[in-house]
Amino acid sequence: MSESDSPTIVKWHSASVERARGCVVWFTGLSGSGKSTVANRVDELLANLGTPSFVLDGDNVRHGLNATPQILAQRHSTEFAERFGLTFSSIDREENIRRIACVAELFVAAGLVTLTAFVSPFRRDRDLARQLVVERGGVEDFVEVFVDTPIEICETRDPKGLYKKARAGEIKNFTGISDPYESPNHPELHLAGGSKSIDELANEVVDYLRKIKKVF
Repeated sequence: MSESDSPTIVKWHSASVERARGCVVWFTGLSGSGKSTVANRVDELLANLGTPSFVLDGDNVRHGLNATPQILAQRHSTEFAERFGLTFSSIDREENIRRIACVAELFVAAGLVTLTAFVSPFRRDRDLARQLVVERGGVEDFVEVFVDTPIEICETRDPKGLYKKARAGEIKNFTGISDPYESPNHPELHLAGGSKSIDELANEVVDYLRKIKKVF
């Protein structure tokens, strides 16, 4: 093992300034369930209340931090793109969630209510995200929100035509069609995405954040 590979040279440095910690609000659910829409509405409500927040959206991070090989290949070599780009395979989805959890924890440490909107279909990946966040803070730093919208409703929305393509076999590894979705067993919040308005759902989230004293 070379010196650069040795774990002994990588050490955690504590911050000199102690900040009030925010939290992660981890929205999970099928594509088209309303995760991003609810997260952005919560972001607006928190801004109006003077609580600093930020939305990490699944599609947006795939353009930069967790870019696909195709996107990376526009600026980097094929070798680089294939090594560091993330596809939608199970193992790449795991890395996608790990990276986001690490970024979210940094935002939490900076005092932000961090709203993440990712399908994140596997319980083990969401559990790891929770662990990465709470081990440097507390159990209330991670709020799992299950946006429970029936797949029939998600398919009728389908703004990008993904379900239609998945049904036709044009998209592989599509959650809910060719890949499974493992719903949370004990989420902090269970939102009825198919029967309530966006404002109703967003207010449920804000009310919960007030309860755990994350709204400043």
